[in-house]
Amino acid sequence: MSQHSSLKSSGSVGTKRSVLKRGERIKLLQSRGQWKEGRLPLNLPKTKPE
Repeated sequence: MSQHSSLKSSGSVGTKRSVLKRGERIKLLQSRGQWKEGRLPLNLPKTKPE
């Protein structure tokens, strides 16, 4: 089965992602001081990458 042309990653290497993974979001919240220790990593607030 072939891959649709819009899904190929030939031109998107090195571009800035607009969506963060859960671990990245937690690190960002920790650096901002918005993360409380012992909190579950569920229902995280929306964050924008810096």
